[in-house]
Amino acid sequence: MARRGLSKSKYVAFCSCEKLLWLRVYKSELAEVDEASQARMDTGNDVGDLAMGLFGDYVEVTAHKEDGSLYLAKMIEDTQKCLADGVENICEASFSYNGCYCAVDILKKEKGGYAIYEVKSSTDVKDYHLTDIAYQKYVLEKCGVNVTGTYIVHIDNTYVFDGNLDVTKLFMVEDVAEQMENEYIKVPNLLPAALKLIASDQEPIKDIDEKCCGCEFWGYCAKHVPTPSVFDLYNMRTSKKLEFYREGLISYEDLQKAKCIDNPIRIMQLEGALQGKTFINKKGISDFLKTLSYPLYFLDFETMQQVIPDIIGTRPYQQITFQYSLHYIETEGGELKHKEFLAESGKNPLRDIAEQLCRDIPKNVCTMAYNKAFECTRIRELADLFPDLSEHLLNIKNHIVDLLVPFQQGNYYVKEMGGSFSIKSVLPALFPDDPSLNYHNLDERVQNGGDAMTIFPKIKDMPPEEQEATRKALLEYCKLDTLAMVKIWQRLLDVVK
Repeated sequence: MARRGLSKSKYVAFCSCEKLLWLRVYKSELAEVDEASQARMDTGNDVGDLAMGLFGDYVEVTAHKEDGSLYLAKMIEDTQKCLADGVENICEASFSYNGCYCAVDILKKEKGGYAIYEVKSSTDVKDYHLTDIAYQKYVLEKCGVNVTGTYIVHIDNTYVFDGNLDVTKLFMVEDVAEQMENEYIKVPNLLPAALKLIASDQEPIKDIDEKCCGCEFWGYCAKHVPTPSVFDLYNMRTSKKLEFYREGLISYEDLQKAKCIDNPIRIMQLEGALQGKTFINKKGISDFLKTLSYPLYFLDFETMQQVIPDIIGTRPYQQITFQYSLHYIETEGGELKHKEFLAESGKNPLRDIAEQLCRDIPKNVCTMAYNKAFECTRIRELADLFPDLSEHLLNIKNHIVDLLVPFQQGNYYVKEMGGSFSIKSVLPALFPDDPSLNYHNLDERVQNGGDAMTIFPKIKDMPPEEQEATRKALLEYCKLDTLAMVKIWQRLLDVVK
């Protein structure tokens, strides 16, 4: 078997979980990487590329083989040439020592040596960043480089884009020499164990723990866990779920038999799944419906977050509302009507959407949202941005009622909800056979909020026909969100008749 080397990402994985590293080396095909995670990785690459010019002219030594894989030997060779030539800034500077490889995002020449700059797309320094840069320092020093400084370059989320991207303001540079020291002294002892692990085809034996939740190998490492299980219980701390798991209380049958669940919503989950029970509290539903009044509006927003802002007046990671759907009924028994707003991609939508919202929703009317905290926060942000519209916007916010409440309170529960009260769980549970309410029947471009967030900023770069089709897909998706709310509200009305 060919010798396997260690990289900085593999070393960081090892420090987090030995099994994680082994699986990435030997069973990478089992990783479940969702679209959101992939988008974060793509964003990280974009941020890294942009940061290369942070200190002026640079030489990038990245090289690829014909099959597209990195040509590490050439990158290492070219790095040595750059060092010999006295290049000021070397990007992806590559080194290898005793099976340990690393590529430094930016290696900057200083008096007496070189400083390591590790670029991250986060807005602050994380613990694993220190692990990463400690490994790099160790490898470089073993390769004969005098490391004069270690720095994390991350996003400054207070930076406001004015039309000309200034990387010196977009990025914040933090000296982590002191913070990193504890990680650095661990490296010599950890490397032999990491190298031994990846040289062995024997899978480490390790049970699931706190670090496993959210891991790309959760499905593999938890394959022995039945479905549903303690890990599906509603609104329970991960530490508590693991406590039950370690006590052997894993399946719903285990939990019910042990009578260890006292939360009424979780008891509904167990009884719904095991006995097929449906729970309807007509008084609770009726009390909720009494908080509503006509005209009745149903509101849903779509937003995006750009790490590298390209819209004037916006900041990195700012939640930018670019779309809404609004169904409304003016009187009891009245016609269901609809309005919508979708901004132009590439332009700041915030003023336009704030003004249109004020035109479409009068003051003092009852507006419904699902999990209203999101819509309320976005409206408050708009009110802060535009004082002349603030009174009207805050009036809308203060009259929003949350359609999530009757479900979250346990007033309506069927087993198909699976312990989740998101609209994407409640809707198919209540209307399993209605294809018009199935998000999977929408245009494949936009079938969830993540799709909408990702595709909207790309529209400006599309050909005209694709722009039109994508805008239509966005409108249909957001329209279904508010139609779903209308249907759920109507079901509540039917239940209490």
